[in-house]
Amino acid sequence: MQNISRDIGSSLETQIFNYIPINDKLATSGQPTPIQIDAIGAAGYDCIINLAMHDSTDALYEEGGMVSEAGMNYFHIPVPFEAPTAEHLRLFLNLMKALDGQKIWLHCAYNWRASAFINHYKRKVLGITSLEELEMLVLQQWKPDKAWLMFFEL
Repeated sequence: MQNISRDIGSSLETQIFNYIPINDKLATSGQPTPIQIDAIGAAGYDCIINLAMHDSTDALYEEGGMVSEAGMNYFHIPVPFEAPTAEHLRLFLNLMKALDGQKIWLHCAYNWRASAFINHYKRKVLGITSLEELEMLVLQQWKPDKAWLMFFEL
């Protein structure tokens, strides 16, 4: 995997909340700051997908503009934390297919929504079925409620 630290002068792992590199074309995290958005762009990412709501913790009012200024495309699929749906997942999976081959940064407020959606992507699109490969550190820190347990079953 590309050395992101070299690209931006400091480690994204220690800078961006709940950062998880999935592979050399995909990473997830909690909400990045404006400076971190610039660093993501400098690290060669093509786009940022935001799954958080407009009023989520630390949401950036003008995130789309910040992402554009950093040279990336911005996509927003607002997923209410209390009510993720199959339609949200369908939109996400279709977007990921449309962005195939691009370097993608996926985030939400805490990387809980993003991790759940990425696990679906890994299973449904990449064909990964190994539980070990589907586990993510951030999900071990999260106790999903009934709505999310139902979402995992989709």
